[in-house]
Amino acid sequence: MAKKPLILVSNDDGITSKGIRVLVNIMKQLGEVVVVAPDSPQSGMGHAITIGETLRLYEEDIFEDVMAFKSSGTPADCVKLAKHYVLKDRRPDLVVSGINHGSNTSISVLYSGTMSAAIEGALEGLPSIGFSLCDYSSKADFSHVEEYVFKISKQVLENGLAKGVALNVNFPPKRNEPIKGVKVCRQAHAKWQEEFSERYDPNGRKYFWMAGNFVNFDKGEDNDEWAIANNYVSIVPCQYDLTAHHAISQINEDWNWDEL
Repeated sequence: MAKKPLILVSNDDGITSKGIRVLVNIMKQLGEVVVVAPDSPQSGMGHAITIGETLRLYEEDIFEDVMAFKSSGTPADCVKLAKHYVLKDRRPDLVVSGINHGSNTSISVLYSGTMSAAIEGALEGLPSIGFSLCDYSSKADFSHVEEYVFKISKQVLENGLAKGVALNVNFPPKRNEPIKGVKVCRQAHAKWQEEFSERYDPNGRKYFWMAGNFVNFDKGEDNDEWAIANNYVSIVPCQYDLTAHHAISQINEDWNWDEL
């Protein structure tokens, strides 16, 4: 009998979130599952890692027939701990993160704890996927995305991914019509326009509360924002190499190197 694939599951909403429970149950249909996830919500942590503070790791018995650990660290910490301590000499066949409660389309991928776990997997040369549902409710309905999570994960297990690539998969919220299909697309040109509200605590000390609006500048129909708005699943292949390769020749040609 063929050996089951080893699948590492993490997230940024914390080990008790509904989204990770849904993801674990789906992954159990595909292989042996090990969970290492934060002990509390870590949304917006990006690719932060814990330096100069203690990292704690506790085994948890909250998923049936699944070895699971909660960590005081960030999502990236969790993948590192899984590789170097929990799994030791065992190499995962797949790293999956999520299912996140909320969108990670467009520029949000840079801030996303969900995607940081997936990117950390890609850094280790492991096929990795971050899954997000564009519904921020803690009681979000995931029933319409389970089939897609299974099929996309199965495709990656069977066909692999290009080196250094992690998939950023976003699902539209539950609507009155079925999801239309899947679009492999690019990250939309959009950003958050932040606003900071100046406030005072009961002791009269000033603090700030960040808010703002998401602004989409992209009019194309080949990006993740368009896909979600039109009830498609969006898949954006992401890489950790942030080099602006197109700018290298421009800098070499246009700068006055005699002044440097």
